[in-house]
Amino acid sequence: MRYLLIALLMSALVACKPAAEANKLVAQDITGADFGQSFNLTDHTGKPRTMADFKGKAVALFFGYTHCPDVCPTTMTTLKQTMQLLGARADEVQVLFVTLDPARDSQEVLAQFVPSFDKRFIGLRGSEQEIAATAAVFKIYAKKVEAQGKGGYTIDHSAGMYVFDKAGKIRLYVDYSEKPAEIASDIKQIL
Repeated sequence: MRYLLIALLMSALVACKPAAEANKLVAQDITGADFGQSFNLTDHTGKPRTMADFKGKAVALFFGYTHCPDVCPTTMTTLKQTMQLLGARADEVQVLFVTLDPARDSQEVLAQFVPSFDKRFIGLRGSEQEIAATAAVFKIYAKKVEAQGKGGYTIDHSAGMYVFDKAGKIRLYVDYSEKPAEIASDIKQIL
């Protein structure tokens, strides 16, 4: 009888474990961070944008460039899959792609690249100085590296992204290695 009681108690505890784990964030919680509060850039349609334009939506903010051979298209695909996993809640999320290569990533290039992953995604750009200032505000590492080939250079850069809540407050730093299901779960908690 005692063993049966212990087995039942352990079963009850195991049953509670997934519920507790379901509320655990996978991404790094940076709620209250005093950096990355806003930006002043232009979107891929030519409209000036700031973080305030997206209040009422959670925001996933990623810095990259369209000529990136691996990290950027992979991250954009991950975000596309994340939006699919969010289902109807995806309309409560805005994905923003900030180019680190304004010399090559013109408004037209961003208008082709960014919405090709999801028509709701927005590409942002600015002058070299505006992009450098924005990257600094968000603590993004970016360095141009000379390379062989027709592009002439690549850009080494931070590969993670930030997630903001509906009030526009920075909440999460999402590592490049996180999977769409993990990101979707974290975003649902932020929503």
